[in-house]
Amino acid sequence: MRTETTACILCSRNCGLEVELDGERFARIRGDAKHPCSQGYVCQKAARLDYYQNHDDRLTRPLRRRPDGEFEPVSWDAALSDIATRLNAIRDEHGGDAFAFAGGGGQGNHLGAPYSSQLPAAMGSRFVYNSLAQEKTGDFWVNGRLFGRQNCHGTEDVEHADFVLFIGTNPFQAHGIPNARDALKAIRRDPTRTMVVVDPRRTDTAKMADVHLQLRPGTDAYLMSALLAIVVQNDLHDRAFLERRCTGFEQLERVLRDVPVAEYVERAGVDPADVERVARGLAAAESATVRIDLGIQQTLHSTLNSYLEKLLFLITGNFGKRGGNNLHTFLLPIIGHTDERDVIDGKPLRRTTHHGMFPIAGLYPPAILPDEILHGGVRAIFVESCNPAVSWPDSDAYEQAFEKLELLVVVDVALTETARFADYVLPASSQFEKWEATGFNLEFPDNYFHLRHPLFPAKGDTLPEAEIYTRLLEKMGVIPDRFPGLERLARLEPAATRHLVLLAKLARTFAKDRELSKYGASILYRTLGKHLPDGAAAAAPLLVLAMRYAARYPQQVRRAGIDGNRLTLGGNLFRAILDSRSGVTISKHEYDEVWDLVQTADGRIHLAISEMLEELQSLRHTAPPNGEYPFVLLAGERRSYNANQIYRNPEWRKIDPNGAMRMHPEDARELGLTQDDRATCSSATGSVEVSVDLDDGLRRGVVSLPHGYGMRYRGGPPQGPQINRITASASCDPLAKTPYHKHVPVRIERARG
Repeated sequence: MRTETTACILCSRNCGLEVELDGERFARIRGDAKHPCSQGYVCQKAARLDYYQNHDDRLTRPLRRRPDGEFEPVSWDAALSDIATRLNAIRDEHGGDAFAFAGGGGQGNHLGAPYSSQLPAAMGSRFVYNSLAQEKTGDFWVNGRLFGRQNCHGTEDVEHADFVLFIGTNPFQAHGIPNARDALKAIRRDPTRTMVVVDPRRTDTAKMADVHLQLRPGTDAYLMSALLAIVVQNDLHDRAFLERRCTGFEQLERVLRDVPVAEYVERAGVDPADVERVARGLAAAESATVRIDLGIQQTLHSTLNSYLEKLLFLITGNFGKRGGNNLHTFLLPIIGHTDERDVIDGKPLRRTTHHGMFPIAGLYPPAILPDEILHGGVRAIFVESCNPAVSWPDSDAYEQAFEKLELLVVVDVALTETARFADYVLPASSQFEKWEATGFNLEFPDNYFHLRHPLFPAKGDTLPEAEIYTRLLEKMGVIPDRFPGLERLARLEPAATRHLVLLAKLARTFAKDRELSKYGASILYRTLGKHLPDGAAAAAPLLVLAMRYAARYPQQVRRAGIDGNRLTLGGNLFRAILDSRSGVTISKHEYDEVWDLVQTADGRIHLAISEMLEELQSLRHTAPPNGEYPFVLLAGERRSYNANQIYRNPEWRKIDPNGAMRMHPEDARELGLTQDDRATCSSATGSVEVSVDLDDGLRRGVVSLPHGYGMRYRGGPPQGPQINRITASASCDPLAKTPYHKHVPVRIERARG
């Protein structure tokens, strides 16, 4: 038995853990009190992490598909040699548009990102698809227009807010804020604070709220427009803040003063008095914050929703302050900036061949990928730490598309449903068998980073992503397998210079050969990485990121307790990250310094986004969806025992083994259904069989299914509903192509037999 520290990998919070290990198993898991952010907090899901680390679907050797369709073990050398040859041939014959990269990262698996991002560069492709682009790209696009860049990402100071507005989110189950359940309980106990929840279901969070606006699904844009209009039409907005910090309010004000409040509240199906109370409470609060999530980011008008929710805290002046909404820094960047209006090297951003879709934050939306394979010329795909066949819209379309590919390679820890379509399956080490980190360092004013060391030896013949991609690039011939001069410097440079000499030499190398600069992560891995302590080679690219971070925020890094001058501060930050086993505070900002993070040319927030104002004006004339399907499905609900797809063994669930469909008892009675009956849930795309769970916390006409089910453990039948059998690729936001998972029209019938 031994005790170690690590972090949870099940949601974006990545809470610190203290674990007791018995051989290669987790014996006990509890919160790590030394973690600078979670400080000992943990939820019940983390206690089951041994079901991720040890299960029967773990991959231990590379697999190659035989002509008969079965898999056979193969050596790493043989697999990577053939993959490299085929990738080079596809690139040389069809160009970079024939290759796409899908997935990458997972909830805590981000240290491989600097390495995997080199493969699209080697292929001459910009086509990167991942789950952020089916959830958040509308939000990123709006951020770009408001704050100047799409990676100006927001955070909420829920802990210090007097008035908290949760829209389309259930933090009690979904978390997303620091120590969520403790924070919610603190608000509920304090009579001077107000919690408002906007959700079609009476969630665990809604049960704790002062006001629950239980709106009709898909009407969030109407409700938020009404809230904004009440504030503006009653002159409750913060004029001083708007005049000092924003531009474009005049155009926005004209539109909001024309909003028919009573009509929109009626469309939303909520109490007008409650809406008035919430609007006035938000405007009058000393400090207020708005926290949202997929409930409004994957429903009708999703990009407009992202605009409206930001206006709620902006027009009331709750930005750049304690208890309000703020921006934050990144150490490990998880998104970029790719405005479709930009021109790079005299050329517009590359759009996809079939849909003509542009990237947002450097990402393309999964909803269009099957079409780009079937009709757009994509011939080869790498899928990493992702299971599109189950977790992306329209599973049938994905299966058809995968069958057409000339090359499909999957990098994962398990033989997933997507991996079963692959030509090669490359086994990655688990997140607890390698050095790892998360890019979800999203806090303000204090920000943190946690580099996690391996707890167990790698299982079988698995490799970390850093080694997989570096070997592949070497096989493709884009980088040599040795850098003698850099290796010698990495070995001999004194510790006091904090690798500055090595970085200077690397810069000169890139100046002579600009093509090599695309592969800096693997070059550092092969040189500096060999000499980092405890085998932390994969962390080598963090040196460059730490240098950049310290150069941009030197005062804030020093406030966090990192010493150093202009030359050594970044190296000292890198060393602090390497040395800490529980994570480290990397910067401390003051609230007014949030304005240094705004990236518009004039440093002001640009409120008038023409595309959004046009859609806002057209809301009044937008007809509700047709009634061919009488129910609206909220797909992807988060519950006590569902998580992302890394939990494949269904035995991890203490309750809800079948991922039951929740529906109102009166709706069930009218259909002749009772508790635990089997029913068929059908959409225009397909159908799934479900178990019924009666829940009077839902509105009539609304049903809910969880995500994280539908995997075939040990090759058996799907465990619970494969909800993307009934979601449609075409049912998505017209601008960002985020799918309407929270508004799926369905029909419910008793299952036959």
